[in-house]
Amino acid sequence: MNKIVLGLLLGGFLGIFDGLTAWFTPEVRSQLLGIVIGSTFKGLITGVLIGYFAKKVNSLPLGIIFGLAVGLILAFLVAVMPNPAGKHYYFEIMLPGGILGMIVGYATQRFGQASQAARS
Repeated sequence: MNKIVLGLLLGGFLGIFDGLTAWFTPEVRSQLLGIVIGSTFKGLITGVLIGYFAKKVNSLPLGIIFGLAVGLILAFLVAVMPNPAGKHYYFEIMLPGGILGMIVGYATQRFGQASQAARS
């Protein structure tokens, strides 16, 4: 499968679980649906960026590091937005975002196929 498509699909799928981790924070359980939708969208963006990087750079360690960086940066952008109570949840948002990025970075490098032009 194309690296960008693999990143998109895996990022979106893992984004659902990223959002579901909000259940472990009781203060935001009432907002769970919106969090899951937002995390899925964030996962899709993460997956496309990592897939594009994996298409250009064929290195497993760099793919994992880039995935971690993209996951953390996008998660940080969400974490700086306070919830309605005015509290920030940096650790609770950035940990699953970073893990998502590392998994997608690994998978796109390991299992994604290079395009026809890159192989020839």
